Amino acid sequence: MPFRFAALLFAFAAFALPARAQDEPVDLELILLIDASASISDNVLEFQLRGHAAALRDEGVASAITSGPAGAIAVAVATFSDPNSLQVLVPWTRLSSTEEVAAFADEVENAPRDIKVGATAIGSAIRDSLALFEDNGYDALQRTIDLTSNGFSNAGLDPALARDLAEQNGVTINALAILNEYDWLEFYYRQSVIGGIGAFVRTARGPETFTLALIQKLIDEMVRRPAGPQPSLG
Repeated sequence: MPFRFAALLFAFAAFALPARAQDEPVDLELILLIDASASISDNVLEFQLRGHAAALRDEGVASAITSGPAGAIAVAVATFSDPNSLQVLVPWTRLSSTEEVAAFADEVENAPRDIKVGATAIGSAIRDSLALFEDNGYDALQRTIDLTSNGFSNAGLDPALARDLAEQNGVTINALAILNEYDWLEFYYRQSVIGGIGAFVRTARGPETFTLALIQKLIDEMVRRPAGPQPSLG
C-alpha cells in the first residue's frame, strides 16, 4: 500500500468526524486558524489579530454573517506553530446579530499575543482543527477552516494529507497568504493546502492590505453556501 494512501487511511480512522444530531443549526461553522509560529514576528501576529477584529467589525461582514437561512454562524479562533501546538484563543461562539459580532471582534482583539518558538506545522494544525468540530454544539451544511499565514509547512503532517482528510470529512480549507516574505505562497497554498467545496486563496502584502483582503474573504465564505459538491481546487 503506498505510504501516502496508508497515512491518509490512518489519519482518517483517527479523526473522522461523527454524525451529529440535535445540535443548534447555523449556516456555517468557521475556524479562524492563525499562524503564530517562529516565522511570525510580534508585529505580524499583532496585525493578524487586529485585522481579524477590524474585518469582523465591517458592516458587510456582519451583514453576510446573518444573511443565511439560519441567520447565524458559529466561529472559533485558534493559533498554531509546532505539531500538536493548536491553541484555542476564542471558543466556539454563535453570532446572529451585529452586537454579537462586535462583541466577538472585541474578544479577538483582546486575545493573548503568544509567539511560539518553533516550526510552521500547517498540516498538523489542519488535522487538529478538525477535532474542534466534534461535539461543538452546532450543525451546519458547511464547515470551513480559514487559514492565515505568511509561511509554508516545515514540520508535522504533510498539508496535502491534512487537506485530503478535511475533504473526506466535508470540511473546506481556505487560505489568506501574507506575501511579506514569500511571493510564491499563493501557488503553494493552491497546490498543497486548500481544498473542499468552493475552496479559494486570497493574498495580502502586509498590514495595509490585510484587513481589506480578509473582509472580502470572510464575505465570500459567508455567501458561498453551495447546495452540492463542487470540484476541489486543492
